[in-house]
Amino acid sequence: MRIDPSPVTKPMTFFKDFRTQRIFARLQRAMSMMRFLKRPRDEDQPSTSATATNDGASKVARPEPPPQSEAVTALLGHLTEPGWLAALRREFGKSYFAELANKIAAERKTKSIFPPEQYAPLEHRAVSFPSQPSFFRSTRDPRRHVFSAFNLTPLDAVRVVILGQDPYHGRGQAHGLAFSVSRGVEVPPSLKNIYTELEQDVKDFRRPAHGNLESWAQRGVMMVNATLTVRQGEANSHQAYGWQTFTDAVIRVLNSKETPTVFILWGGFAQKKCTMINRSRHCVIETAHPSPLSVTKFRGCRCFSAANEFLVKMGQQPIDWTLE
Repeated sequence: MRIDPSPVTKPMTFFKDFRTQRIFARLQRAMSMMRFLKRPRDEDQPSTSATATNDGASKVARPEPPPQSEAVTALLGHLTEPGWLAALRREFGKSYFAELANKIAAERKTKSIFPPEQYAPLEHRAVSFPSQPSFFRSTRDPRRHVFSAFNLTPLDAVRVVILGQDPYHGRGQAHGLAFSVSRGVEVPPSLKNIYTELEQDVKDFRRPAHGNLESWAQRGVMMVNATLTVRQGEANSHQAYGWQTFTDAVIRVLNSKETPTVFILWGGFAQKKCTMINRSRHCVIETAHPSPLSVTKFRGCRCFSAANEFLVKMGQQPIDWTLE
């Protein structure tokens, strides 16, 4: 009897003998199992949203399921921007992020944590992203500010990054943007020094009577702290909770952007945290910190005009640094 070289494509009626049919069926099951075992597993996929293949093509990583922890879900209720949710989705499923969320949730029951969390009634809905899974999260509540830097500056809109260290730890100050405070709050010393430099560096800049920098965020300036929460009156109190690991992932995402981006790094902390930035693609501006302790070295840095010069050189629109 002549056997077809591709028997798996033939119906089993090809074999008239019943015993031969049983042997053929077992062979088919064995071949199917071999094909299944050769499939790539989810844990073998890279942790970023897209990775480069050997030929330079881009391949989107397999999505993770949405987080199940109640504390994680509550913390992610602050994050509403689809691009950042998709880019950082794997971080939300890692054990360190669950531990971080649990610690913050536990502290909020007995202590004042900034930015504050004021829950409105949760209405959950599934939010679908193009080519991404549905994330189960709460509807947007404008009073949630932990991820304001991400919500106000979508990932694809980021043109300038200003990295801070820790949220302001005074009542009413922190609202999710590095160096910024809510309207009606006294302008902090570091921001006053930033305004002084802007007056010298940027034409038409007029010092505002407030310290709210949300308009910068809406123009593509991402002002993010390395640690996103803090205990009232205790600077750097949440530095070891896991935020540093999370913001390292944020910097890797920003560094992977093809669009040239400006990183303004004030002080040694920010400069050490951003050593992985690809300086052949992006612009890195390093100066002293605008704090009163180092302001003499900060003055005259002209970092704002330098950022715009790079953006224009790369064919992008300059940042409007004025504030109303």
